[in-house]
Amino acid sequence: MDIPVYLFAGFLEGGKTTFINGILQDGFALRDRTLLICCEEGTEEYDLKVLKNVTVVNVEEEENLTPAFLKGLEKKHRPRQILIEFNGMWSLGRLYQEALPDNWVLYQVMTMVEAATFDVYAKNLGQMMMEKLTNADLIVFNRCTEALRDSLRQRNLKMVNRRASIYLEYLDGTSEDYADDSVCPFDLSQDIIEIPEDDFGVWYVDVMEHPERYEGKAIRATAVVCHLPQYPDNVILGRFAMTCCENDITFLGLVSVGDSFDAYENRSWADVTGIVHLERHKAYEGADGPVLHVTAISPTGKPKQEVLTF
Repeated sequence: MDIPVYLFAGFLEGGKTTFINGILQDGFALRDRTLLICCEEGTEEYDLKVLKNVTVVNVEEEENLTPAFLKGLEKKHRPRQILIEFNGMWSLGRLYQEALPDNWVLYQVMTMVEAATFDVYAKNLGQMMMEKLTNADLIVFNRCTEALRDSLRQRNLKMVNRRASIYLEYLDGTSEDYADDSVCPFDLSQDIIEIPEDDFGVWYVDVMEHPERYEGKAIRATAVVCHLPQYPDNVILGRFAMTCCENDITFLGLVSVGDSFDAYENRSWADVTGIVHLERHKAYEGADGPVLHVTAISPTGKPKQEVLTF
């Protein structure tokens, strides 16, 4: 039986224990037996009131994390879900490649960072810090101030990990989304903005929410060519995406104009280069929206992952 694993990464004093206490207080482990593997001991302690359905196992040495050891914990405690508070000085790569049993499925990686010490860790432990950021699905910068917020946004960390949700947690307990109008997940200074295959969905959301960023910008992407009867003079270039489950697949498509589309069958794959312009089109119900003016197109094979996930 597959067991979901939730991994909490980050350096000492980053706020991992506090975050885990918070989700346990919200009832995360209320119904299912939970195994919490703690690989780092900080100043914060776990709240015993929320550990009624949670077994805590401390691991002090990285070498102890082996498939045999972890399977032994599974057999002994029979968890339905597993939380791992990971040691910031240990390698995530080793954990993924050598330690996790095959049926331990990594559902989510959450990285906690103390905003005030981020620069120090980034300068002195750059590779370790980047590993925590690039592998994360969720990144939380704790104990932010306005000055730290502005400094973090100037770094534009969305370009380090486009798919992660990033939040800034303030000293008073409030939080806000890291991404605002000043933060773009792509380098707009490039002559041609390359859209990696796995990041097409991220780009699509950004161009739809902030189309003005891309006015006059050239982009290159791999996309599906769709001919739709309601737009006989155009094609829709995009990707299919699963936003929730296999029954929730939608097409993320951009209205496109060009001269060579007749040579492409419906749902064929192509490498496309074009320039984005904001134009009025009936696809946008009479409003202005992004339209891709294709300057080059060529057939290509399907990517390894045909359907995008968020």
